[in-house]
Amino acid sequence: MPGRAPFEHRGTRAVERMVEHAPSTGGLALWVRHVDLPAQAERSDGAGAGDGDGDRDGHGHGHDAPPLVTDGETLRYGASFEALPVERQAGLVAHAVLHVALRHVQRLVALRRRIGDVDTKLFNTCADAIVNTTLGQVAWLRLPDDAVTLERLLFATLAVHEDPARLLAAWDVERLYRTLDDRLPKEDGEPRRDGPRAARVRALGGDTPVDLLTGTAENEPPEGEAERLREWAERLVRAHAGDGLHSMLRSLGADLPRSRTPWEQTLRVRLARSLAMRPELSWSRPSRSWLANQGRNRAGHRMPFEPGTTSSRRVPRLAVIADVSGSIDDALLERFVREIEAIARRAEAGLVLVIGDDRVRRIERFDPGEVRLPALTVQGRGGTDFTPLLEAADAARPDIGVVLTDLDGPARFRPRWPVIWAVPEGVAGVVEAPFGRVVVID
Repeated sequence: MPGRAPFEHRGTRAVERMVEHAPSTGGLALWVRHVDLPAQAERSDGAGAGDGDGDRDGHGHGHDAPPLVTDGETLRYGASFEALPVERQAGLVAHAVLHVALRHVQRLVALRRRIGDVDTKLFNTCADAIVNTTLGQVAWLRLPDDAVTLERLLFATLAVHEDPARLLAAWDVERLYRTLDDRLPKEDGEPRRDGPRAARVRALGGDTPVDLLTGTAENEPPEGEAERLREWAERLVRAHAGDGLHSMLRSLGADLPRSRTPWEQTLRVRLARSLAMRPELSWSRPSRSWLANQGRNRAGHRMPFEPGTTSSRRVPRLAVIADVSGSIDDALLERFVREIEAIARRAEAGLVLVIGDDRVRRIERFDPGEVRLPALTVQGRGGTDFTPLLEAADAARPDIGVVLTDLDGPARFRPRWPVIWAVPEGVAGVVEAPFGRVVVID
């Protein structure tokens, strides 16, 4: 802009203040691009407009453009930013820099790709709560008086009252959003109505405008994001350690960006190893090396018989147990069923499907190449006992089994074959599996 030195922008004073008080964590702002918006472009580049999110969610409120927004890579300053005191400017820049460092914009887009409908305002409020709590102990910057914090948000929605550091260690933005988004299903093309939790989140967010712009991130291929996630995680760890007691961060909690392997890929790899058809030993035919040496070693002494292998191999079999007690929603059941179908077809495996809750409700068997699982629906009976379900699956002599459940129930029978517990995201780390391995379905 006219009158500014090269590389100077509206946030320069705030960045200087951050680096002065917390050289390492404040210096995270130097890894971010900074752009001044022309006054006439502020509304079109502000939250909602040009982003597509305000109209998509049906909750646009017509706010004035905020003084600072981010698209996950760049901080964009409106003209109103310059009128703020420097402590408030530092609070805004630190807030936006943490949105970038924690990859909140990219994670919003990734979550939308996984589950479809994501309310940007609700997600933005959840992300703001984590960031504001992280910055809450910093004396040299100032957050808005009505800033949403994690402790306020969880107390208002879930009646949870804990120390902020413990809350940061337990909640990441995806888990927080999916726990609080209880909006009702769409009706006749109308926007989804808020449930009690979503309504409280929206009320706490109040007139705070959306400062996460997803338009740019939605058009970017996701392949390179895993590398950027790793880079930002390393920068956060190094910066926090470098500043020590002067760190801008309260702690490095659960929301630290991590590269997440899709659950479908994890499940695919584990099942493929167990379902791969392997040649079996054949005692009716010798091995090629035994034949080549005519059954004798170099000294001419007779060697023990060495069996060969045969191509007549047993077809691998997969057991799938679906807990339909009411703890797993229909959308998750549908995604799980489609993925299991694809795995069984690729592995050319037979499949036994056991459906139940506290008892076996139905058993279906499928031959290789003919796996077409029925649509599963929640029965809603409320109780689960894995013992009869595992015993029914064991009767089919599977090579491996997968149990889709929330782990809420006893398992008094432990089969000899490997068991994978496929559990929803909110259950992982809360309830321990009785045995076997756990795959988290997000």
